[in-house]
Amino acid sequence: MSNKYYITTPIYYVNDKPHIGHAYTSVATDFIARFMSLKGYDVRFQTGTDEHGLKIQKAAEAKKIEPIELCNQNSKIFRDLTVSLNLSNNDFIRTTEERHIDGASYLWKRLYERNQIYLGEYTGWYSISDETFYNEKDLVKQNDGSFKTVTGGPVEWITEKSYFFKLSEWSNKLLDLYSSNPNFISPASKRNEVIKFVESGLNDLSVSRTSFKWGIKTPTNESHIMYVWLDALTCYTNGINYLNENENAMKEYWNNVVHIVGKDILRHHAVYWPAFLLAAELDLPQKIFAHGWWTNEGNKISKSLGNVIDPIEIINNYGLDQFRYFLLREVPFGNDGDFSKNALINRINSDLVNDLGNLCQRSLSMIEKRLDSTIPQITNKGNEELLLDKSCEELLMKGSNLVNEFKIHDYIRLVWEYIGKVNKYFNDNKPWELEKNDNDKFLNVLAVTVDQIKNIAIFIHPIMPDVSIKILQIMGISETKLLFENMKTINLHGNKLSRVNHLFNRVQS
Repeated sequence: MSNKYYITTPIYYVNDKPHIGHAYTSVATDFIARFMSLKGYDVRFQTGTDEHGLKIQKAAEAKKIEPIELCNQNSKIFRDLTVSLNLSNNDFIRTTEERHIDGASYLWKRLYERNQIYLGEYTGWYSISDETFYNEKDLVKQNDGSFKTVTGGPVEWITEKSYFFKLSEWSNKLLDLYSSNPNFISPASKRNEVIKFVESGLNDLSVSRTSFKWGIKTPTNESHIMYVWLDALTCYTNGINYLNENENAMKEYWNNVVHIVGKDILRHHAVYWPAFLLAAELDLPQKIFAHGWWTNEGNKISKSLGNVIDPIEIINNYGLDQFRYFLLREVPFGNDGDFSKNALINRINSDLVNDLGNLCQRSLSMIEKRLDSTIPQITNKGNEELLLDKSCEELLMKGSNLVNEFKIHDYIRLVWEYIGKVNKYFNDNKPWELEKNDNDKFLNVLAVTVDQIKNIAIFIHPIMPDVSIKILQIMGISETKLLFENMKTINLHGNKLSRVNHLFNRVQS
């Protein structure tokens, strides 16, 4: 079994600045990437930007600049976001890069050579904001007789020469795929939606445009540019150089690839993308997971309401790892969620300050003050201590299973139950009293507690990497030892603690 693991965010459209939805997708994907690294996988994590299409061309024209200038400016904002969110991605792909253009062109040629693309004329509804063609049955009719997308975006009626992909021929193959591989699309509710959509009948898909020029020219006719989604979806394969004539060493990653997407673009990833790959006789991704949308204090987020949530502002006000923790803990992955500042503050003060922060502060500062910062040795493991070890082992096993099922929220809940058990052990044994009458037990309780905190620091690394590393560094543990398999072998005895400071600050609501 290969130890390669490849996970992707969608590539983000550069016509606007990042919002909480971009941050959520990225942080959740980063969690999974970091968790798989802890398990010993060779992880490749890709994000990037989608830079072609009519929407970009119009936005550039409005600013009186060339489209590539707009793309360069806005792509940098999204690249900077990867730093602001402390993502562990090892690739950032842009659809204006040569490696991407080459791969997209290669897929087009394979489809064309296999008689999967033909020239015709498109007449129908098109959404510029979604860069998507719509059947009328999938639109919402307004009181004035006009139509809008389910997300509220306008559509326009267009007629132009277009190449079409024979999507209608792939309905049964797609349904066979969903049936034979029930885990291909998750969660189950989203899988059922896709199946219903395909069962309702697929029309051939327009895959080229001639009414604007900002895109990749089709290799078979330079007067056409590729439909932006056919172009964009190939970013996943192009990041590992899969779309070419040559065998390559990175194909093992493609054999174990997961796409994390928002539910608004699930159809493109779960219907169009596998159909393109099947028609081109190429391998499919292993999994597509669609997460939900965020509201703001119970209200739908929109520019017109002026309630778009800026992740950088939240990070500056409350802290990066605090923000990451809230996003991942507050909502079961796959569901819709509501962002509330009060809920964020409650999570920080309760879960982070009270539970994790106080545990570390009380135990580590006791070692700092009473033992000259030197970690004592574990000399005895009675029933209490063995139960803690068993809880750690159970968390490792159950947690791994939960993350394999993308139940991030449940994994974090288990970690906090474990933190609660370590807190209870420390409080029940009252080392501040043991110091007066049982020095051996006093030293043992502190040694056991700090050993369990070391485990906690590793468990929380995918959630809050900065805090995790800070705890480990206080204990003198190198970041290179961040693997689950090292948890039992790391010996803290004799390590000197560096200065112990509060991990989190309490927030006044």
